[in-house]
Amino acid sequence: MSTLSQRPMNAIVGQEMPHEAANQHVTGAALYTDDLVGRTLGTLHAYPVQTAVAHGRVTSMDVQPAYDVPGVVRVLTADDVPGVNDAGIKHDEPLFPTEVMYYGHPVCWVIGETLEAARLGAAAVKVEIDELPALITVKEAIEAESFQGARPVMARGDLGAGWAASTRVFEGEFEFAGQEHFYLETHCSLAQVDENGQIFIQCSTQHPTETQDIVAHVLGLDSNEVTVQCLRMGGGFGGKEMQPHGYAAIGALAATLTGRPVRVRLNRTQDMTMSGKRHGFHSAWKIGFDDEGKIQAFEAVLTSDGGWSLDLSEPVLARALCHVDNAYWVPNIRVDGRIAKTNKTSQTAFRGFGGPQGMLVMEDILGRVAPKLGMKAHELRRKNFYVDGQETPYGQPVRHAERAVACWEQVWQNGELDRRMAEVDAFNATSPNTKRAIAITPVKFGISFNLTAFNQAGALVHVYKDGSVLINHGGTEMGQGLHTKMLQIAATTLGIPLDRVRLAPTRTDKVPNTSATAASTGADLNGGAVKDACEQIMVRLEKVKAEAQEELSWEDLVHRAYFGRVQLWAAGFYRTEGLKWDPATVKGSPFKYFAYGAAATEVEVDRFTGAYRTLRVDIVHDVGDSLSPLIDIGQIEGGYVQGAGWLTLEDLRWDTSDRPTRGRLATQGASTYKLPSFSEMPAEFNVSLLERAHEDGAVYGSKAVGEPPLMLAFSTREALRQAAAAFGDEGVSVEIGCPATPEAVFWALQEARGAAPTDG
Repeated sequence: MSTLSQRPMNAIVGQEMPHEAANQHVTGAALYTDDLVGRTLGTLHAYPVQTAVAHGRVTSMDVQPAYDVPGVVRVLTADDVPGVNDAGIKHDEPLFPTEVMYYGHPVCWVIGETLEAARLGAAAVKVEIDELPALITVKEAIEAESFQGARPVMARGDLGAGWAASTRVFEGEFEFAGQEHFYLETHCSLAQVDENGQIFIQCSTQHPTETQDIVAHVLGLDSNEVTVQCLRMGGGFGGKEMQPHGYAAIGALAATLTGRPVRVRLNRTQDMTMSGKRHGFHSAWKIGFDDEGKIQAFEAVLTSDGGWSLDLSEPVLARALCHVDNAYWVPNIRVDGRIAKTNKTSQTAFRGFGGPQGMLVMEDILGRVAPKLGMKAHELRRKNFYVDGQETPYGQPVRHAERAVACWEQVWQNGELDRRMAEVDAFNATSPNTKRAIAITPVKFGISFNLTAFNQAGALVHVYKDGSVLINHGGTEMGQGLHTKMLQIAATTLGIPLDRVRLAPTRTDKVPNTSATAASTGADLNGGAVKDACEQIMVRLEKVKAEAQEELSWEDLVHRAYFGRVQLWAAGFYRTEGLKWDPATVKGSPFKYFAYGAAATEVEVDRFTGAYRTLRVDIVHDVGDSLSPLIDIGQIEGGYVQGAGWLTLEDLRWDTSDRPTRGRLATQGASTYKLPSFSEMPAEFNVSLLERAHEDGAVYGSKAVGEPPLMLAFSTREALRQAAAAFGDEGVSVEIGCPATPEAVFWALQEARGAAPTDG
């Protein structure tokens, strides 16, 4: 067992504790970025001038009418940018564009004494645009060969031999939608400039360092002239990994030009029409099985909808390729990836980061073809599980493959699936207008950033003379409980009560060069850094203790160390070892480990409307030795529900007509974009953590929990497919839309009722 993963006796980690800010959250005392505006005198407000075409060139822009609006202070245009007019890491996202690339694309920003003055000023700006043809759907982009970025290929084995060994071969296509983040707190930044010209930005960002980088290059400054702080976020889900930078730059630019604090906060409609979403995908595939139902060959082309610019589309696509196998051994495989360039918002990171999209392709295929193979879907899935000694298509050994089996079998046993499946069959036999189904699906998800350099973190730990401790680390808190885990790690490593430790907000002038709080690595990376800093301090204190030759309380030990001129603070660092990745060949071992899980979902579907209820969910998930069980269970529950929303409810719709509104996002708020609510929660929701799951080489033996649970929701969509098929004859295979809305379920069950059973 490594020292990193070894736990002491009576550790604070592993204890059930509430979120460190739970009381503030439920009482309204927790401060978010926009709450700071009321505490900042003289704040100005920014408002975007959005365009109403999906694609076109700006031929003229008259900002003078905005200055005629009382309260308007400044109109920001490209001429005001002292540095680089770009808000993206790929330098393909002009902050003030001359070519409109999507409906709602802002071309300039108005700064006002009040938000209303800025809004009225923005409405007064006159913009003329020469409209150009727009590509809205992925299929339109494919037909036009409109692609951007890298086109990776993941391959292994001999496809020719695989097809020769296949006695059953199937082909098909599958297209599925993206997902709106719909964090409760929309994008927000508050920028200030001090008397020395130092830029200070309070920002709702998952990546403070990259926000700092983008602001610096827009303003033509060095990074040490820009400080970014993230107090906390009201949700992020990946949507605040890349997207906040441009808004922060607008605020910083305006603050520099006016000498006053500037607030940039998007309302919900602006946030939904301007910020990126989960990538939708189109897939074309072919798969072969032998007589036993084992996969022999698989090839596919995955095309992601990148929107108007690259953003994070390349690493999202790479992770989709790396997860197309999910938990299944595919001996002969080739998957080509490409990124469509469409005239929509620039799609970005979202919980799972391409992994869910890749896995969904395989899960959809297995659900479709199982009846054609004369098998139950759960039998086909279980038959193709990885076993020890096998490698992923990109060459990484699948360690602990038995944990996928353990999760699956525990769900089967705890969920009493044998008995309940028999009951479902009996119910369906006597219920012509309502059908039920139970589906079980696995999850194997790799943890680490695909870009190896991002797998590092820093922390700063201060022990004060009175024995109290303050920690600062590079991770950001968005409600997921990262700060809670960091407090537990510090208290455990220092061997002190939790109430002696406090945590400071994430700031780039305290811990520099941080990685995004993303890829489910927050606890692994920052926890390792916090532990390292605490251990440095403990090494020094152990010497003081040895010299004292007596038992000392923590406070007395620290007091003696101070007067002995012993350093009582430390900067910690952690880097994930054992990673290697070649994006050009799509080969290597990009992940520290795999997180496993399994979920079984029971649904009930109405014949006449396609409406459905989720009756019961059983989950077993592998989080290693949990750092904070209450936090982890909450993340698993939330991840499942968010995944179920993507797969069954949340239906992004753009106007694809030839009307003047072509390219407009039609689902611009909660009134038109259906989110999971209490009514969609299962009547019975059972979540268990896999036992005896210690992960050697990870902080205190734990595993990541942020993203993997989202994919447990595949079982929901597959249960809906099986329930729809139950309206037809035995052996009917049905295709079901994604999201599987009641409408999509209705058409699937209609297909089942009109279809004859097929065997090929």
